[in-house]
Amino acid sequence: MENVAELSPERARERFRAGERVPTAGWCRGWTQANLIAVPAALRYDLLLFAHHNPQACPVLDVGEPGAWSTALFGGDLRTDLPGYRLYRDGRPVADLGEVTAEWRDDLVPFLIGCSFTFEGALLAAGVPVRHLELGTNVPMYVTDVPCRSAGSLSGPLVVSMRPVPEELVGTAVEVSGRYPRVHGAPVHAGDPAGLGIGDLARPDFGDAVEVREGEVPLFWACGVTPQAAVMASGVEYAIGHLPGHMAILDARDDDYRVG
Repeated sequence: MENVAELSPERARERFRAGERVPTAGWCRGWTQANLIAVPAALRYDLLLFAHHNPQACPVLDVGEPGAWSTALFGGDLRTDLPGYRLYRDGRPVADLGEVTAEWRDDLVPFLIGCSFTFEGALLAAGVPVRHLELGTNVPMYVTDVPCRSAGSLSGPLVVSMRPVPEELVGTAVEVSGRYPRVHGAPVHAGDPAGLGIGDLARPDFGDAVEVREGEVPLFWACGVTPQAAVMASGVEYAIGHLPGHMAILDARDDDYRVG
């Protein structure tokens, strides 16, 4: 059996193209993962401006040409080489798919948005546990009541991912993730989830719930699923995103996005 942490991006993409459907946390150690959102060309500048207004949630790593299914940082096929996709019509998620070759329109512009999986290896190296990696599950993600700054026709709420961290390691987690500002950077909130309008940590909007144990603090990072929340809130007529937690694995290294 292959160790998924040791796979190259090319090999991982081969497995997804062949039909493997799993969250990608822990895959391809040291290689950067990204969120995918593809919108009609008529909306590309609105999305670029939305990302500019909300850089912590929507750090753009790469953008393709209209109709393109690869980019400078993704040498595979964006229609087949992710382990899961979500199709939207008029702002509603209408299908979760294993590949989207037939659904990929000639006017779609693919955006690759930074992912917090990029700094998880650095957290582990600093002694900060990552619960969903321990459990082999997807990271929990929540839609908050914090509005993003709107842009053109796009508006919507901030989405966050959550990792429980021992209280004595909170400062370390903040410092380590803060060295990766182009892939969400430091947490946007620590502690009581009600401060973000999250009612129940056991019921994430995306991904899998994880236990917050005694002596741990839930830390919340801005999440690259935020553009998909904007697609839903804004009633975008057509869009394709990754299935949350089922990322695009890039031909770029995590260390490329580390500063300091």
